[in-house]
Amino acid sequence: MRDYTLVFNNKLSATSLAVMEDFESAEALAEIPLDELIEFLVAHGKNRFSDPETVAKELKKAARSSYRLPKAMTDTVNLAMASSIRVIRTLQEQIKSLKKAIQDHLDTIPQTLDSIPGIGSIFASGIVAEIVDINQFKSHKQLAKLAGLAWTEHQSGNFTAKRTRLINSGNRFLRYHLIEAANSVKVHYPVFAEYYAKKSAEPKQFAHKRALALTARKLVRLVYTLLKTNQLYQPRGGYR
Repeated sequence: MRDYTLVFNNKLSATSLAVMEDFESAEALAEIPLDELIEFLVAHGKNRFSDPETVAKELKKAARSSYRLPKAMTDTVNLAMASSIRVIRTLQEQIKSLKKAIQDHLDTIPQTLDSIPGIGSIFASGIVAEIVDINQFKSHKQLAKLAGLAWTEHQSGNFTAKRTRLINSGNRFLRYHLIEAANSVKVHYPVFAEYYAKKSAEPKQFAHKRALALTARKLVRLVYTLLKTNQLYQPRGGYR
């Protein structure tokens, strides 16, 4: 079986698909000279590999240790693989076209969300589409409530519950886009990365889910500010 493609982080990348398409067997990959395989990876990876020699060595190692199919099954498996690769490439082209169409439409809308590291045209368009008009909100708290990123309050007399849940109401599509955007932003924005790490380290149930929801709530303030003022993201701005 072609489990040697596990070497790639993205199993559906152009290079991974090229390896599956050009090398019909593990033996072919294992026997190709190392320098030729390096050239192959550089060409199909468009020189994006920081260390193509190491990748080539890992591929050859994985190919040598991969499971060998009986010869009677090889042609059938190769045919199925080739068909699947054609379908994948077609879908990738369609996704590429859709992303361009979304970006072209987004360019006609006054918004600055895609200036935030980690928020591309997909997240930005989804958030803007669900908010519609930022001026209908007087504060980021109202926006958070619309997204369902607000917490219930349980209070009786002088007692306030420490465990609360997200409200059940709100726009679930906006909440989805904000949470997914927060998951991406925390990778690119140190302030959000630190905040997420702090919250996920707290001894609470469902730590990741809770920390991500809180990070999305923090992102709401930034989204509200940028849309309300129509300003671009500033790396050292006061969005804490």
